[in-house]
Amino acid sequence: MNRTPPRRSTALLCTAVTVLLLATACSSGSSDDDADGPDGPTPASTGPTPAHSPAPSRPGTPSPATPTPPTPPASPSPSGPAKAKIWQPRPGTAWQWQLNGRVQDGPDVPVYDIDGFENAAADVAKLHSQGRKAICYINAGAWENFRSDKGDFPGSVLGENNGWEGERWLDIRQIDVLRPLMERRFDMCKQKGFDGVEPDLMDGYANKTGFPLTAADQLAYNRMLARIAHARGLAVGLKNDLQQISELVPDFEFAVNEQCAQFDECAKLTPFVKADKAVFHVEYELPNKDFCAESDKLGLSSMRKNLKLDVWRQPC
Repeated sequence: MNRTPPRRSTALLCTAVTVLLLATACSSGSSDDDADGPDGPTPASTGPTPAHSPAPSRPGTPSPATPTPPTPPASPSPSGPAKAKIWQPRPGTAWQWQLNGRVQDGPDVPVYDIDGFENAAADVAKLHSQGRKAICYINAGAWENFRSDKGDFPGSVLGENNGWEGERWLDIRQIDVLRPLMERRFDMCKQKGFDGVEPDLMDGYANKTGFPLTAADQLAYNRMLARIAHARGLAVGLKNDLQQISELVPDFEFAVNEQCAQFDECAKLTPFVKADKAVFHVEYELPNKDFCAESDKLGLSSMRKNLKLDVWRQPC
């Protein structure tokens, strides 16, 4: 709120004995006090807010001729500037997931999860103009030989092929090497106007990566990704990594899951729903009749998709 503190009337400086002699001086110093509201002290200068009461910057206000002590804060203020509220989608929020090329016209749903590299700021702005939120997909667990920043990854962090052509697992133990690379990717998402990020392959420790990764390594890496997102005001989703959900729910605003119904694991995602956080879920092989009833009961945002993740979708 931009509110000018009320000022103390200088008429109190004039005594009854000298009121006639100093009428001109007193009236010229107090003519506008009533316009500011009840009498009270005002800051002596228009400089920064005192350190004990930080607040957003605001236009300066006039100072009285005679300095007076600053008005103490009415209530405690947080240390440091207020942070913008990070978006948190709610359970049951409908969504579209299209990672095959640039986003195309699709279903009328409030959330679109699209490829961060393939889409431009104009694509994100178009989604926003349609009243939608946009999630930026990036690969955080594997190197991809078709990305523009592929040359930034040193050979020491590249492991085994992850089953997809042109991709290799990353050695997530090397956080000091990977952090700046991921920061640049998250910066890209922020600069394009995305509301959140979906970092993929966040469960390397449970796969054959070529590195002796542990659950502790994965927790440290995933939490690092969450901090990077939050530092940029972005929501972040936990992709799969079902075994560590209970430990990571506080760090993430939503979850993204593939095939929990096929492997009878969807109940493991309930901590997110109980925390009032959306679970965006897809199945590739099961028909809707085999998983939608359970999904609805659990509060998941479920649909069937083609494995290539094009425009087609069949929601519950």
